[in-house]
Amino acid sequence: MTKKILFVCLGNICRSPLAQGIAEAQALAQAIPAELDSAGTGGWHIGHPPDPRAIVAARTRGYEISEQTSRRLRKRDFDEFDLIIAMDRNNLRDLLELQPANSHAKLHLMTDVLNDAEMRDVPDPYYTGRFMPIIDQLEAAMAGLLGQFRALAQ
Repeated sequence: MTKKILFVCLGNICRSPLAQGIAEAQALAQAIPAELDSAGTGGWHIGHPPDPRAIVAARTRGYEISEQTSRRLRKRDFDEFDLIIAMDRNNLRDLLELQPANSHAKLHLMTDVLNDAEMRDVPDPYYTGRFMPIIDQLEAAMAGLLGQFRALAQ
């Protein structure tokens, strides 16, 4: 059964596009059926590609995210996706406030699968330019997330 997963950050130009690209590559490599997308809670970058620094960092690890386009979270996303993954606790709080009462989407933090209190949030690299540690963190979390999906599908 194909799961639909949406990754959400603030602007949809750094963390959530990276998460989507990593998830696409790992799901393909592991033959895990999943439909993946990303969005932002803010609308500053609608229609733009990911941050150029994110694109370069992703390519150094073999991920291609340049074709993604930033979009804002939509109310219908809560019905169209099975799982909506927030990059940090602020994003999760915003999602909980926006989630319609009758939606079926489950909301989680990206790092929930890590069981590491110090790594609760995926920090925003927009101002720091530190993209590689974010990719490391997303790769580790994604392995756990997709592992859970594989176990559920069997």
